[in-house]
Amino acid sequence: MREENKNVSKNGWKRIFRKKWFFPALYLTMAALLLTGVLWYQNLDTPDQALDNNEPQVDNISENPFDMGEEAEPVVEQQEVIKMPVQEEDQAEIVTKFYDYSADSEDQEKALVLYNNKYYQSTGVDIASPEGESFDVTASLSGEVIEVKEDPLLGNVVKLSHQNDVTTYYASLDKVSVEAGSKVQQGDVIGTAGKNLFGQASGTHVHFELRQGENPVNPEEFFNRQLNELKSESSNGNEADAEDKAAEDSSSAEEEAGTEGDSSTEKEAETEGNSSTEDSPDTEEDSENESGDSISEESSADDRESSAAMANA
Repeated sequence: MREENKNVSKNGWKRIFRKKWFFPALYLTMAALLLTGVLWYQNLDTPDQALDNNEPQVDNISENPFDMGEEAEPVVEQQEVIKMPVQEEDQAEIVTKFYDYSADSEDQEKALVLYNNKYYQSTGVDIASPEGESFDVTASLSGEVIEVKEDPLLGNVVKLSHQNDVTTYYASLDKVSVEAGSKVQQGDVIGTAGKNLFGQASGTHVHFELRQGENPVNPEEFFNRQLNELKSESSNGNEADAEDKAAEDSSSAEEEAGTEGDSSTEKEAETEGNSSTEDSPDTEEDSENESGDSISEESSADDRESSAAMANA
């Protein structure tokens, strides 16, 4: 039996070897195994290299493909909103207004400060609490403290510098919590409200001024508005003031020219009057001389006639 099985198995392999597809299939299988082994061997060192190659690719992706060597301009920052220099606006009121030439008479009257029996135009606003108590004074805008001083009339004064050439003044302070050169953020406490000699009528208050360059502006018009609006409106206001000033100068020049014309006309009239007055005495004198001459001529003629009559006699 065993010999028969061996013969059958040998005959089976012979039959398989005799098939035309056997050896090509065998060669393809061996080639596939060989190629698989080569690829597997090559992939043993590729993971680290792949990681190394990926790192610069990440850097290249992070870089700006449109970078031309120029520094990118920062995104326009959100402009701060000008705030009243108190922690809670509901618990404060404006007792002295900013003197505005275009305001009505009632507001202009509220913007006058009486000191030493004289009225002065307010260049800012006086802010006080309804109860007349002291309160914390806060920075209206973020900036730098450029001046801290004690004034005999205004009390303690703090000056802050901000963007767009804007400055804020805080006067009539009782206590000061900042120093010159320090940085402050909007809403930081810089002192407490107090009293001063110049604004005695306002009681316990803070005198707040808002300036664009050297020009004071009305703080009430810019509370809760962005800082860049102050610059644009101030430039427009300066142009309007320049036009008004030019118009005033031209009108004053015309008035001066008219005044000079009137004065020259009056001078000419006076000159003519004086000349006529001077000429009239001469005329009278001439007439008197002429009459005198005629009288003398008549008397000489009479004398001649009388002498001739005596001769005939």
